[in-house]
Amino acid sequence: MLNLDFGQSLVIDANTEAWVASPSAGVFRKRLAYSGEPGGHVTSIVKYEKGADFSAHQHPMGEEIFVLDGVFSDETGDYGAGTYIRNPPGSFHTPFSKEGCTIFVKLNQFNEHDDQFVRIDTTKAAWVPGMGGLEVMPLHEYEHEHAALVKWPANEVFQPHKHFGGEEILVLSGEFCDEHGRYPANTWLRSPHQSQHHPYVDQETVIFVKTGHLPL
Repeated sequence: MLNLDFGQSLVIDANTEAWVASPSAGVFRKRLAYSGEPGGHVTSIVKYEKGADFSAHQHPMGEEIFVLDGVFSDETGDYGAGTYIRNPPGSFHTPFSKEGCTIFVKLNQFNEHDDQFVRIDTTKAAWVPGMGGLEVMPLHEYEHEHAALVKWPANEVFQPHKHFGGEEILVLSGEFCDEHGRYPANTWLRSPHQSQHHPYVDQETVIFVKTGHLPL
């Protein structure tokens, strides 16, 4: 098992992690959290080299993807950088990339009743005003779980707050900060239920954020 103690705060700068070959030629990954069991919990960053593909497989408890660069494809379509994808429990596909891509992927972490297929091109979807100077792009919600992009303008300081059901962040651009540290693009943070922090940024920063989905 890797990083499955959900009661502990976790910060991983994926820029410093090594790529590890997968069973499919030309597909590499950086595991961030991993149960080690078939059909178990996995959070990782995955790279497809040009022309690489992965064998057909099922997602017993769903799959969530954010395309970081390139074009990710399967039999349902081609998805460029900035696309948010959800494949519900029991779905299956045969992914590939003609030109190569990098994706952030979470496997087998859905509520069994969360059965929506989701495809959102965040380069075209609208931002809505958030608290303070923030802009928010809602991506999905189910019961207590919420997923969104959040855009922070330069020099924004947010109020101290707690995370009911935890918080998970992938820094997409800029640098996210709080009283515990500074987190450049490609940093993954996971904060447990009822954890608290006081976030801010010095430069414009965009994060992918999930809340309410970790064990209470």
